[in-house]
Amino acid sequence: MPPIKRKPVARKPVTRKKPNKPFAAKWKVAIAGILLILLSPFYYGYVLKFASATWFWLRHPTDDVNYRTYESFAIKIPKKHQIHGIDVSYYQGKIDWQKVKAMEEDDVKITFAFIKATEGILLVDPYFQRNWREAPKAGLKAGAYHFFRPKKSGLWQANFFLQTANFEKGDLPPVVDIESLDGVSPEKMRKELNAFIIQVEEKTKVKPIIYSGLKFYKDYLRGFYNEYPLWVAHYYQPKLKLADDTWDFWQHSDKARINGINHVVDFNAFNGDSLKFQQMLIK
Repeated sequence: MPPIKRKPVARKPVTRKKPNKPFAAKWKVAIAGILLILLSPFYYGYVLKFASATWFWLRHPTDDVNYRTYESFAIKIPKKHQIHGIDVSYYQGKIDWQKVKAMEEDDVKITFAFIKATEGILLVDPYFQRNWREAPKAGLKAGAYHFFRPKKSGLWQANFFLQTANFEKGDLPPVVDIESLDGVSPEKMRKELNAFIIQVEEKTKVKPIIYSGLKFYKDYLRGFYNEYPLWVAHYYQPKLKLADDTWDFWQHSDKARINGINHVVDFNAFNGDSLKFQQMLIK
């Protein structure tokens, strides 16, 4: 039987799709938008901010939001406090107070300065008069302090201090810095300290601030001077280990770097807002 011959099936020509021009146009618009974003200064500002924050946390992985490192000041600063300051003596040398006042990082800047004036009954800080004049001129609120020596007469020390430091309206109250017994009994120390405080308060009509280290305060001063403003030294801690209603100033670091000062300096926080700080100043 001869094979059946099949007619070849005619194939339809394949219609090739033309490029979708609207789709290509969308890509062009998208690419143009991306380029605009990349060229935008806001984009770079965001990227730099993000990179800076990332680098910060890589460098300081143990920091938290309430006690973080401030690069400019080179220390950790408790963040809950609004008003910050320093205390200085001859140890810091000649200070450019305008640079101190201008320094700022985020919300932290220098508002006040405590300045050493005298020690015992003979020593005047060689930089006191310059610092006492230039700090207020730069716009800082200033206070003067006396380094107390329990072996010396408290009355004589008070008179010596007041002859050196002339307090005026707008200044911070005078400060007595008591840090050691100097070999005398606690009772003898408090007797001479009382004489100093009474004389200063009588002459200035202002209650002086008492400064001390946390341990010395707890061991020898707590309960004896509750009606006086308190300034406490307690370093490298996120929080001062005292009840909030017992203290006014906290010296929380002795290693701050401040523009205009060529040596490390003590850094302090005030316990309160701007209204409370204004109320602290001499009227």
